Amino acid sequence: MNAEISTLVSDFTQRLSATRRGARLARQLALQQLDAWGIPYGSDVSDTVAHVVAELTANAVTHGHVPGRDFQLCLQLRPHTLRVEVTDARTERQPPTPGQAATPSSESESGRGLLLVQELSQAWGITERSICKTVWAEVLLPKADLTALLGIPAGDETATHPSRHLPRP
Repeated sequence: MNAEISTLVSDFTQRLSATRRGARLARQLALQQLDAWGIPYGSDVSDTVAHVVAELTANAVTHGHVPGRDFQLCLQLRPHTLRVEVTDARTERQPPTPGQAATPSSESESGRGLLLVQELSQAWGITERSICKTVWAEVLLPKADLTALLGIPAGDETATHPSRHLPRP
């Protein structure tokens, strides 16, 4: 396995109520955490992650809700990507896997969320577990964000290999 790809720089995990309020709070917490990591509000990455978190958490509270069970948001900052994971309690209702999401009719009022996630992310997928499932998406971090985030001077030739400069979590 490539150590540069799997190296975790930092992570954030929060359980939230499986309600619309919980989904909204998840998006707000994600943006706040990105800002704390050096990815400012309103940046392209921040806006992209906001959309991805909004779609995945909306699906979790709409289709993955089990009464009395929460959902979990996890953000994993890696050298070249930010991974968003949303885990819900329902395993019998599986979303379509990548490549299987069908485009809804033009009159349909729903069904575009995972297509949006697919377009905004580098990769996405589903990890099934015995009592829950995790839907994840990875958002690519542009080199400019990497240099600011990891403290590498803009002209430094090692900026393409940020794992050499990663602080320990």
